[in-house]
Amino acid sequence: MTEKEAMAVKTIRNYMWWSGGASLIPVPWVDLAAVGAVQLKALAEITSIYGVPFQRNRGKAIIASTVGYVLPHAFAYGTIGCMLKAIPVVGTLAGAPVMAGFCAAYTWALGRVFIQHFESGGTFLDFEPEKVKEYFKAQFEEGRRMTTGQNAESPA
Repeated sequence: MTEKEAMAVKTIRNYMWWSGGASLIPVPWVDLAAVGAVQLKALAEITSIYGVPFQRNRGKAIIASTVGYVLPHAFAYGTIGCMLKAIPVVGTLAGAPVMAGFCAAYTWALGRVFIQHFESGGTFLDFEPEKVKEYFKAQFEEGRRMTTGQNAESPA
């Protein structure tokens, strides 16, 4: 593992937990906006580690385009968690852990995909989400295992 990669993995691990925390905001949809902001900040930090110019609009588009890769999980975790949070008190308590796990795993996968892309010399301009679909799914599963305390083989 390169020095840059180790720094980037440490960065994404931190933002993974911040993303899960942002999802705990008890107001439906505000939580998702906060998670998106955390994910953009994570991408910005990773790009700075690799010396790649950050493009906020491109980052937003990439985050949106990758959600389809985990859509079954999004319905099982994210949407259900967000909808549960709409129910006063009980819903927030039930939906929060579900949303936190999903958002943390999604942030981990997003970060790992970009780390791999930048390690291979890529930039925001030549990133093609469709080409990383399977890797994204695998990293999402690793992130999910990390959030549930299951054994996950993660560097750094």
